[in-house]
Amino acid sequence: MRSFILAIDPGTTASGVVLMNATTYLPLYAEKLDNKKFLDTVADILPGWPHDENVEAVIEMVGHYGTGMPVGREIFDTCIWIGRFWQKLEALGIHVETMIRKAVVATICGSARANDAHVHTALCDRFAFGQPNFGKGTKSHPGWFYGFRADIWQAYALGTAYLDSKKIQEQNNG
Repeated sequence: MRSFILAIDPGTTASGVVLMNATTYLPLYAEKLDNKKFLDTVADILPGWPHDENVEAVIEMVGHYGTGMPVGREIFDTCIWIGRFWQKLEALGIHVETMIRKAVVATICGSARANDAHVHTALCDRFAFGQPNFGKGTKSHPGWFYGFRADIWQAYALGTAYLDSKKIQEQNNG
């Protein structure tokens, strides 16, 4: 496993992006970025780039919703961005994998039926237990989740679930 995980929760125009330490899970960079800006600046986010090739990426993949209902244009636009991100990251020499949302939720909460509020609570309980303001802290005393908002939470959950699943996989294989 690499030293850093770049987790991306893609959207139609902007995406949640979190770079985290693969050992400690500490978020080193957490932003919601315009998709085009992300493509132009992703190398600037990476530590020691291009000399440090210890980065792996995970992108949340659109999954089957099981409702039988048609999906809207936003889903297809997001799929296009997933492909563009993947292409850019591979061009930088970064290994890319995907996870669907249900797998993220099941890994974080132990149930695929959990919702975003449950995921948020599970992350706070795990990484910022007992800290006020959901572990965000303040500007003068930033907490683990300082600056987190909107899709940043989903990107961090994705990175956490990805790391957890990789560690379980390694334990089972070794």
